[in-house]
Amino acid sequence: MDILSVQEKVLVTGGTGMLGVALQKIMPNANYVGSEFDLTSFDETMKLFYTTKPEYVIHLAAKVSGMKGNMDAIGEHYTHNVLMNTNVLEVSRIFKVKKLLSVLSTCVYPNDAKLPLVEEDIHYGEPHSTNLGYGFSKRMVDVQARTYRRQYGVNYVNVIPNNLFGENDNFHLVNSHVIPSVIRKVHEARTNNTPLVLWGDGSPMREFTYSRDLAKIIIFSFDNHDGIHPINVGNPGEYSIKELAETVCDIMDYREPITWNTNVSNGQPRKPSDNTKFLELGWENNNYTDFRDSLEETCKWFLDNYPNVRGVE
Repeated sequence: MDILSVQEKVLVTGGTGMLGVALQKIMPNANYVGSEFDLTSFDETMKLFYTTKPEYVIHLAAKVSGMKGNMDAIGEHYTHNVLMNTNVLEVSRIFKVKKLLSVLSTCVYPNDAKLPLVEEDIHYGEPHSTNLGYGFSKRMVDVQARTYRRQYGVNYVNVIPNNLFGENDNFHLVNSHVIPSVIRKVHEARTNNTPLVLWGDGSPMREFTYSRDLAKIIIFSFDNHDGIHPINVGNPGEYSIKELAETVCDIMDYREPITWNTNVSNGQPRKPSDNTKFLELGWENNNYTDFRDSLEETCKWFLDNYPNVRGVE
């Protein structure tokens, strides 16, 4: 199908967040909703669908935090996300939505899964303890999508990106992901002439996907992915947190040493994902934006908009 040709009939939940804003740039005429509807409420979700009458749904809404936020509110992340996901998928069924795409996370994978992460291993073990509630809540989207497909014949599909970042991210010092947290800490250390202190020892390896790339991936996946199982869609190529921090320091012209707070957990050492199944649909790895280029764009956006960015009090 060609989702861009029917975008007026598309509902995007979480449409005012980082990924929703990126999606608006290439699909401006869809219906984007944010926190004005409480998707943890079945009645509110029904009201949203009555208002927008969608034929297609892109489900981005989620309660998301960085590692510490996930650990501090482990139950809240599970319950909040399970309620939202259950309501959106069930109400989509009631309204006979023709296709629904949900965005998951590599946090769904078991802590001890073999590397690189492959889709067949999602349910073979618990997620890492730092992402337990969030990881299980995202797994349940896969379970609900598959069981609904079997019972009701719906076309619900799921994609799994790796660590997402970009313009309009959440730059909270505690509840953000690693890239926005590092960008803000580097900027404030440089501006205030204070030490730059980052969590862990810098050794964990991560893959990152730019929000503008994931917006394009969602459009491509909506048009090309109809499989029952989720697929990994993230940008391959690992970088250590130390490499990331040093790159941000270079981009933002910060020349002082980094202090690593090793009293804070590193999280998982590595979690590279295998995107072979996505490439088999016709996507190419050279479609992803160069990592440094996307970091430069994100840093520029942050500097242009600071302090009026999400997560900065």
